[in-house]
Amino acid sequence: MRCLVTGATGYIGGRLAPRLLEAGHTVRCLSRSAGRLRDVPWAGRVEIVEADLSDPSTLPAALEGVDVAYFLVHSLGQSDFEQRDREAARNFAAAARSAGVKRIIYLGGPEPPAGDRPSPHLRSRAEVARILLASGVPTAVLRAPVIIGSGSASFEMLRYLSERLPAMVTPRWVTNRIQPIAVRDVLRYLIGAAGLPPEVNRGFDIGGADVLTYAEMMQRYARVAGLPRRIIVPTRVLSPWLSAHWVGLITPVPNAIARPLVASLVHEAVAHENDLAEMLGEREQPLGFDEAVRLALGKIRDADVETRWSSASGRDAAAEPLPSDPKWSGGSLYVDERCSPVQAPPDRLWRVIEGIGGENGWYSFPLAWSVRGWMDRLAGGVGLRRGRRDRDRLRVGEALDWWRVEEIEPGSLLRLRAEMRVPGRAWLEMRAEPSPDGGSVYRQRAVFLPRGLAGHLYWASVLPFHGIVFSGMAKNITATAESFRGSGAGEPVTHR
Repeated sequence: MRCLVTGATGYIGGRLAPRLLEAGHTVRCLSRSAGRLRDVPWAGRVEIVEADLSDPSTLPAALEGVDVAYFLVHSLGQSDFEQRDREAARNFAAAARSAGVKRIIYLGGPEPPAGDRPSPHLRSRAEVARILLASGVPTAVLRAPVIIGSGSASFEMLRYLSERLPAMVTPRWVTNRIQPIAVRDVLRYLIGAAGLPPEVNRGFDIGGADVLTYAEMMQRYARVAGLPRRIIVPTRVLSPWLSAHWVGLITPVPNAIARPLVASLVHEAVAHENDLAEMLGEREQPLGFDEAVRLALGKIRDADVETRWSSASGRDAAAEPLPSDPKWSGGSLYVDERCSPVQAPPDRLWRVIEGIGGENGWYSFPLAWSVRGWMDRLAGGVGLRRGRRDRDRLRVGEALDWWRVEEIEPGSLLRLRAEMRVPGRAWLEMRAEPSPDGGSVYRQRAVFLPRGLAGHLYWASVLPFHGIVFSGMAKNITATAESFRGSGAGEPVTHR
């Protein structure tokens, strides 16, 4: 079958597309920016189309000739995510019906117990499900609870809370029952649903082998990870709002995403039927919680995390390209440029540049970077703790701490776009260039496009620190590249 995958730059979509290929399907991926899929390993085996679910005129070409369309997008983290998801679902449903699509498959959230007032997140997921089920195209809605897999937002929350807090006072919702499911089982059900009979138009609960409370999940995570038993004291004091801020401070998941996720944990999430597996004749049993955690930790340990929750970005994150005109659009453009000769070949310098961020740090004044990261977290931003998916390699569109990888020219250029809370837009550009003497030249450029008076004041306030931070970065990147010059396969000495 020809399958269309929306959300192919996201956590689930980025894993589903290559597995659909392995299952023998033809795959088309929809993205607002085709460049964001340029560097994924399977890019050459799929068709990539540029379209925007908020613009109905772009959808007919994307859905032409499609048998099965996967709706895997959501605007979680955006202030108006309910409106955006409603608009996207309506546009997608109408376009799929007009194009003669044979089936829509949607990955949604669990249904709260009868009588519970659903959280905005689950309310939005349920609304999208209703829109797609009423589209006139046979639709399968897979209602998944907490997904356990390396790089998922839910797993990162569980992991960091369990590892960083040996003792914790927790909100009351940690005693609610949840039926977590391994990401590999979610993908298996998504692929299998493509073969459902045409008369099937309904929702399905999917879940793993175990039903646990969130507190039990933290205890069992600790056991699998080799940690001492956690001390957990539930209390009625912590509201969902306070819980979200608590999660935001402890984990890499920012408040904008933690809030709706935590609000959803207030409801129990247990599968009430197993109809999908029975319809598909599934003989493989879903993984238990411990095995799912063990597999996820193994992927993290081996630096083999395929996709991460931070891979996806909201509509507003598709920023304009880096401006080159000093008076771009009639406004001021602030630039900090550094250039250093490096007594090492360009490939060695490039290894340092591409390895920047995450555990390797930013090669300058660690305290300043940490303080700025905490300030961003307190302001509701992403902070530094998103880290990086792979310790050695980067892809266009990936998150890197508080930056997004905007462009890579392997061996020569890395351009990052800031996603921290600043009154304007900011970029950091690093280049490795060959020099006639067999060494290289390191060029570094920070660019800031202010927005209004606040932007100009912001630049003026941080200007005194740039001499320390940016000059130190250039100096330490140069020194790191030189520290393993001529050492063959030796690793550089990291300057955090």
